[in-house]
Amino acid sequence: MVALARLADLDGQLRAAGKPARAKFDKSYLKSDLRFYGVTLPEIHRIAREYAREHPDLDRRALRELAIGAYATDKHDLRTVAIALLDRRRRVLEERDLPWLIDLIDGSNTWAHVDWLAIGVIGDVVARYPASLRWLPKWGKQKNFWIRRTALLAQHDQLKVGKGEWPLFARLADSMLDEQEFFIRKAIGWVLRETSKKRPKLVYDYLRPRRDRVSGLTLREGAKYLSDAQRRSLGLAPWRDREGKPFGA
Repeated sequence: MVALARLADLDGQLRAAGKPARAKFDKSYLKSDLRFYGVTLPEIHRIAREYAREHPDLDRRALRELAIGAYATDKHDLRTVAIALLDRRRRVLEERDLPWLIDLIDGSNTWAHVDWLAIGVIGDVVARYPASLRWLPKWGKQKNFWIRRTALLAQHDQLKVGKGEWPLFARLADSMLDEQEFFIRKAIGWVLRETSKKRPKLVYDYLRPRRDRVSGLTLREGAKYLSDAQRRSLGLAPWRDREGKPFGA
């Protein structure tokens, strides 16, 4: 009953903040079958921030009930604000929460929800509970490509700052290099790109022997910030920004 009341409260706030024109645009842009209110992301964050402040009792159990309840509806914005609340209270989540968090991924059908959950929420749990890395190879073998994408993105923030288990990511990426799915190819390239900001040689040494296996999308994304010499070695032109300046200039 408490969860239903909370969902009703949030739903009312979202309805009031929504814009019909925005709802139409978002639905078309995300190619989604869900219902949209047209709430902007800043408004989502505001509603989540104020709700979290007014409800300090949002513990692990309450967050789980709220998120699962939101996902039981067909309301995109309600699901989004539930994820925003999970993100704001991510520190109360534990490794034992990963199964139901992955269930949310399984019930998502848009990068807008999957990526926020995978990087912001699940990624934080994985970083704080290193033993939970054992889940990633299992996720990497699931039929749902959104779960496989989550296995790739779960270490995004750690690898970006020079931490994380690079060999594990490399093995996961290797197992998916031949996939045709855009969101898998994009995820591999995305993580490679972010990792290269701190450890370019690591990424170059990964890409060079796999040059003929990686998709063009993965290669372009992953090598974006590599040096001109490294890019030429991979058969790519030097990278330039929108003003035509070389990277790092």
